[in-house]
Amino acid sequence: MYNMSLITHQIANITERQKIAEIIKKIKNDANNDISFYDVQKSYCIGIVDMVSSTKITAHLEHGKMCNYYKIYLNSMNEIVKEFGAVVTKNVGDSILYYFPDTHDAENEDSLRTALECNLALVDSRQYVNDLLEEYGLPPVSYRISSDYGRLSIAKSFHSTREDVFGPTVNMCAKINSMAMPNSVVVGGDLYQIARSLKCYRFHSLVGLQIGVRLDYPVYSICR
Repeated sequence: MYNMSLITHQIANITERQKIAEIIKKIKNDANNDISFYDVQKSYCIGIVDMVSSTKITAHLEHGKMCNYYKIYLNSMNEIVKEFGAVVTKNVGDSILYYFPDTHDAENEDSLRTALECNLALVDSRQYVNDLLEEYGLPPVSYRISSDYGRLSIAKSFHSTREDVFGPTVNMCAKINSMAMPNSVVVGGDLYQIARSLKCYRFHSLVGLQIGVRLDYPVYSICR
């Protein structure tokens, strides 16, 4: 007697594999894939701003208020970083990733200073953002900012004008974000090395981020 359930399952698996094979074939043959990368890879300063305890806060908000909460926060962060010449590449939940095109020259102190000032301005703007949230009867927001410097692979999408960035620098910047106290900025060791000589800033060494059995990546808090 045939096990019809087993046969049905096997047929479904074959169909699924065929679909996957067709997709892979399409990707291989398509010269104009949805996402493509620029040929030249350069180093830039990047930043990530991430909301603190968003799940806990929004769990008590009705849908309309939750949407307003995220809208005010995300739009405020977007507009501020754009004012400092940053390019916002993606919003992921309650996080924003951005980079500064003018920082491709690590010896350009003005562009590095602008990037640092942008990150600190996000902290300075918190009270104004919270005043706006209060007008709508919404709770205050807190967030962490992390920033670093390194090589990025910049991608573009056929269906969007927004660029995207990838690479170890992005991954590291995301990992060190949790090391920042709420409403403060931390920078990775690579950014610290090229920015430590800038006047008007104070760097405080934090416990390094472990990236291997014997290696720690230096992380610093920064303030004016």
